Amino acid sequence: MSDAFFAYGVTTLILCLNLTVLWLASGGARVKSKTTHNPEDAKTVSKGSAVAAEDPETVARVLRAHTNTLVNTVPFLFLGQIYVAAGASSTMAWAFFGTFTAARVLYSFCYLKGIQPFRSLTFGIGMLATLGLMVHLAILLMG
Repeated sequence: MSDAFFAYGVTTLILCLNLTVLWLASGGARVKSKTTHNPEDAKTVSKGSAVAAEDPETVARVLRAHTNTLVNTVPFLFLGQIYVAAGASSTMAWAFFGTFTAARVLYSFCYLKGIQPFRSLTFGIGMLATLGLMVHLAILLMG
């Protein structure tokens, strides 16, 4: 196993753990709000919950954090896999993967807690890591 693949593997585990925590947090927020979208859930798994067409703000916030993290993480992981396969150095892999992973975990925390401007800052850092990875990947593929 190459060092770049090891970096990819470690950061993939952390990013998937981050998504799992957000997924569980959305369920926890829904349980606390005692709401569900589905009538069948109100009768079974969420017994006693109110059926609501709109999510309460506490649930909606977690769902927005989860959605944003998901739509930013999936492309990064695809790019990262190609980057490793293209022969990335372990130093550059750790730089891109580590920066993105730290930014996305901090972003999730800041989003859930409503911490600005750090939420926007961590989003920007993650986006810059993704763009840097894309540029470096293009260079590797052309060279």
